[in-house]
Amino acid sequence: MIESIVIEASPEADAALFAAVADATRLRILRQLALSGATCVCNIDANENLAPNLLSYHLKVLREAGLVTTSRRGRWIDYSLAPDAVGRLHAAIPRVATAGTLT
Repeated sequence: MIESIVIEASPEADAALFAAVADATRLRILRQLALSGATCVCNIDANENLAPNLLSYHLKVLREAGLVTTSRRGRWIDYSLAPDAVGRLHAAIPRVATAGTLT
């Protein structure tokens, strides 16, 4: 038996979630956090030419969408992929059960 976590959201909430990841810079940030785990903001390198204020903006968008979390370590802020980020993205696209199995 396959267990799945069902996370229900409105189409508007799903659209806002996809809007947050529909930017190449934000998608690169999410990929980096998914691969490296908790990362100091000073080590997030989404784009070599990205100004610090733009990095802050993109991180804010991801934070407000609930896709990343933060923790303070002295003067530094560490960013992580939110524990439910992947589940929320998967849940935003309905899956169809066929022949008694989940796809």
